Amino acid sequence: MAAEEMKTLALEPPFDTFIFDLDGTLLDTLDDLMVLTNDVLAEFDMPTHTREEINSYVGNGAAALIYQAVPADTPPAVADACLARWKEAYDAYPNDLTKPYPGVVALLAALRERGCKLGILSNKFDRGVTFIVDKCLPGAVDTAHGEGGVRNFPRKPAPEGLLATIEELGSTPARTVYVGDSPGDIHVARNAGCYAVGVAWGYHDPADFAAEGWAPDRLVSEPAQIAALAPGVA
Repeated sequence: MAAEEMKTLALEPPFDTFIFDLDGTLLDTLDDLMVLTNDVLAEFDMPTHTREEINSYVGNGAAALIYQAVPADTPPAVADACLARWKEAYDAYPNDLTKPYPGVVALLAALRERGCKLGILSNKFDRGVTFIVDKCLPGAVDTAHGEGGVRNFPRKPAPEGLLATIEELGSTPARTVYVGDSPGDIHVARNAGCYAVGVAWGYHDPADFAAEGWAPDRLVSEPAQIAALAPGVA
């Protein structure tokens, strides 16, 4: 089905449920991803990468990051070992360079004050989501899920994880905004029947949305603009 045909129709503010992508949307994790990935590559005597190169690899989870970061001729078993080491190293890595984007903490607080239900759905591995949300956004959302985990949601843009998170929050797709920085985030919002918001500050050029056929219902340049979709705004 064409992207235009899948565009959610007749959804208008206000909305009372907001679910967010994590890396590149709520948190700027790129510097830590660069350091950790390059440390692991160096352990395997592989070439390291620039920040810009790492940026081009993120957005689809740890496996996609590592499989793109290792040399193209790397045997699959070695790439898998590198990925396993990356996940092991993540548990001990402090992630001290990761921080919320400016305005994100205030946005989440404002949405909560207006009675909104808040969640996170990421393609980051589930254990990593739990760790970094607890570290950088403690108590800011009602639930957070990543790849794998107990419920083993399929990766975005498959809608099952988003639909299950909406149900967990006691809401419906028609009352939900999904917010992300990539065309894949808009794709999953469409698949689930949610209102789709794209952010201009993440790891993707805003032009990528339209270029890949997934233009959001609204593109925002700062977090405060998302609050205008919530109840209680004159």
